[in-house]
Amino acid sequence: MRAKLRVFILFSLFLDGQAQVLLKQREVSITRGNKTRASMDCIAEGVPAFQYAYIHWYRHVPNKAPEWILYIGDGAASYDGNSYRNKYSSSKKGTNVCTLTINDINSSDEGAYYCAYWPGRASPVAAAAGLERPRQAAAPSWATWPRQQPQAGGTTYVCLIEKFYPEVIRVKWTDDEKEVTDNVVKGDTWQSTKEDKYSIASWLTVPAENEEKNYYCKYEHEEEKASLSTQEITKSFPRKSNSVCVMVPK
Repeated sequence: MRAKLRVFILFSLFLDGQAQVLLKQREVSITRGNKTRASMDCIAEGVPAFQYAYIHWYRHVPNKAPEWILYIGDGAASYDGNSYRNKYSSSKKGTNVCTLTINDINSSDEGAYYCAYWPGRASPVAAAAGLERPRQAAAPSWATWPRQQPQAGGTTYVCLIEKFYPEVIRVKWTDDEKEVTDNVVKGDTWQSTKEDKYSIASWLTVPAENEEKNYYCKYEHEEEKASLSTQEITKSFPRKSNSVCVMVPK
């Protein structure tokens, strides 16, 4: 039996003068066997004097209040009593990574795990990861096609990613240089089959003056990473076609 570490990316930041602080999770999700241990990294960008900064870890179980686990500064982790000393440990690596380790994993460890940082009087900055009850992971398949929108004088590309588990997935659009966020709509995941697998769709609207530019729909999932360019799509059929082109990665 295997336990799923479900990672929720909560990109949270604040501005303190010229400093920008961002906490994020590196992994999309992690799978480990029962009775083993798992570690999740909290990457803290822009935290001043990181080695001395206090990073807190919390656990949240659905329908219950978040529970504080520990915090770590420049020494050993501090706990609320001794109840979690054998279950959880934390350490810092390098200049911006704080790690939480969960020992002796079992199904009762399911929940969301948050790292948080309080920079003075600012609002807390947080990222989260979660431990999910055991199930079999499944790699996504996908379909991507353009849909012409003559009213807007441009093209909307639709990226449909299907049949994946667990439901945690990262989807983004990029050009050749950076992530594209303007004119992007990302839907929520939905359960699409009786096998408890999930789907998600994302839309990118490209103005007419940028229709020749190459964009990529990219996803990251526990089972795999993949991307598909809009140039690959439009080679299959003309932009003004009303057809649907389905692209499934190998």
